[in-house]
Amino acid sequence: MLGSVFAKSLRDQRRSLGWWSLGLVLLTASIIAFFPSIRDNADIEELMKAYPEGLMALFGASDLENITSAAGFLNVELFGFMVPLLFIVFAVGLGSGAIAGEEGRATMEILLAEPVDRGRVVLEKSGAMIAATVVLGIVLWVAMVVGAVAVDMDIGPVRFAEAVLTVTLLGLTFGGLALAIGCITGNRGLALGVSSAAAMSTFVADALGEIADFIDPAKWVSPFYYYNDANVLANGLNPAHAAVLAATVAVLVGIGYRAFQRRDLRL
Repeated sequence: MLGSVFAKSLRDQRRSLGWWSLGLVLLTASIIAFFPSIRDNADIEELMKAYPEGLMALFGASDLENITSAAGFLNVELFGFMVPLLFIVFAVGLGSGAIAGEEGRATMEILLAEPVDRGRVVLEKSGAMIAATVVLGIVLWVAMVVGAVAVDMDIGPVRFAEAVLTVTLLGLTFGGLALAIGCITGNRGLALGVSSAAAMSTFVADALGEIADFIDPAKWVSPFYYYNDANVLANGLNPAHAAVLAATVAVLVGIGYRAFQRRDLRL
């Protein structure tokens, strides 16, 4: 019978995690392999300066002047848009399926028939979501460290670890939101929709805050502000910003914990 909800959840995710890891490695390798062709290329720097600032901000590429540096290149090509998107999609998929997915598949009754209470189910499902996302982050870190050595990037393993930590926390923020909504409603589609809409709207709010002063105050409620503002690859980790993201994840898991314990389940 069921020994650990956490272990079973991780086991159920192993195949998906494997494919996600492979795709992330291939993406990272292909992007890093392109870096030597533009390193110290003044013509590319001039070309990038010609792009409208507002347009590039919407694609998470606000550091165009330094695109020929390792940190600037990775910010534009990976950490500005693509990697955050992948981590958010991955974590939201896990978070929305953790509780609401079980209800939608009509397997929650079987799960709760085991000697586990509702609170433990939420905590262990949350733990599995966090662990799987952290594993994906470790895969990204290894791929980046190996790639940086291969093409002689001037960024060390510690700085890569700090960047990976922030993008992992960003993904988990929206994964935690999806989990909380799933616990509150039991509807996976709603959890996916609301968390995806939240990710999109807060991304746009943060991007527009760079070019429109009247939107600037809204950036404080955007997880992307705490992810982007420090420019971790260039400047290192901002502990306060990382703490805000981590605390947000904890609060969302706590909301889901309380909601699932109180909700009348229709099994």
